[in-house]
Amino acid sequence: MDAPRGIGTFVVWDYVVFAAMLLISAAIGIYYAFAGGGQQTSKDFLMGGRSMTAVPVALSLTASFMSAVTVLGTPSEVYRFGAIFSIFAITYFFVVAISAEVFLPVFYKLGITSTYEYLELRFNKCVRLCGTVLFIVLTILYTGIVIYAPALALNQVTGFDLWGAVVATGVVCTFYCTLGGLKAVVWTDVFQVGIMVAGFASVIIQAVVIQGGISTILNDAYNGGRLNFWNFNPNPLQRHTFWTIVIGGTFTWTSIYGVNQSQVQRYISCKSRFQAKMSLYINLLGLWAILTCSVLCGLALYSRYHDCDPWTAKKVSAPDQLMPYLVLDILQDYPGLPGLFVACAYSGTLSTVSSSINALAAVTVEDLVKPHFRSLSERSLSWTSQGLSVMFGALCIGMAALASLMGALLQVRADSGSFES
Repeated sequence: MDAPRGIGTFVVWDYVVFAAMLLISAAIGIYYAFAGGGQQTSKDFLMGGRSMTAVPVALSLTASFMSAVTVLGTPSEVYRFGAIFSIFAITYFFVVAISAEVFLPVFYKLGITSTYEYLELRFNKCVRLCGTVLFIVLTILYTGIVIYAPALALNQVTGFDLWGAVVATGVVCTFYCTLGGLKAVVWTDVFQVGIMVAGFASVIIQAVVIQGGISTILNDAYNGGRLNFWNFNPNPLQRHTFWTIVIGGTFTWTSIYGVNQSQVQRYISCKSRFQAKMSLYINLLGLWAILTCSVLCGLALYSRYHDCDPWTAKKVSAPDQLMPYLVLDILQDYPGLPGLFVACAYSGTLSTVSSSINALAAVTVEDLVKPHFRSLSERSLSWTSQGLSVMFGALCIGMAALASLMGALLQVRADSGSFES
């Protein structure tokens, strides 16, 4: 095994790879602004005309579920607390099954755009309004953190320009959401899942080569007590046990997959109920793949640094910087590959932010605009949706700026992975 050298730095090719990812994402938005006659109605803009098929929607669900906090946070979680995190594979199965068999049939049959319409049908207008307002406030707060937290971690390790990255991701995201609507969001997500897998794969392959094979990585993890898959301790105060992950995780993620506007909006945009169900089950495979990559990266981190922890050695100032540190350590001889990993992390950010912006526009149009301005034509509603996308994009970038003022507090939340999307 090679002794860790001084880590590399970002070179021109890394910036080129990152810029290419942003440009391709923007180009997809431009394409869907004009393809098939563009966004004629609010249904086209917000629901993709209810004509989507299972595979792109499945990949889109996977992409926006995995934010940059997942890309940076999960491997460091495995590095510090072990591979028990992989028990989330069981959680994901339950979450997807419950969403597909219990929630999806109800929402699909009602043909609604905003999940909060259900609250009015079930209760009354006041409950619907409360749900909508809470969702808007929470999503803007959350999205600001999703933009800022990874930018900060990457900036402190790679020197990648902090505000350049925050503004570029925010602006590009707003651009393709506004031009292309849900279709652009879904297809950029498909592209971004590819980038995320490529980024993870480059790290895993190079780590296996440098460490002398996967068996070395697994042996180091085993000897360090990191292959702790089964912990049935019933104590709910312990960080990760089988029960906290399976029971706690299922309730937490079902609230996101089953009823969160960002997720529901996409699977009910499918052309049939069968396609919608298929999209959820195919997305389960995507979740498992990303989880496997994250856990393998965490074990590679442990194998590389179990004798010389960069965090205790003060080479990084927070655990979520370990992954970028590893990338610059092992990929420094390959210009462009550290950039691919940064593009991978930001693909997580873009996919989460774009689905948030689209969902915010949808609930605002359906729950706040339509009930009060019934005379608006479909064309006007489509323009309104686009205007709202710009406004929410700007608000999310503003929230990222606010998040920078809450630096220390936010670091704690991001490290714990509690802001995973």
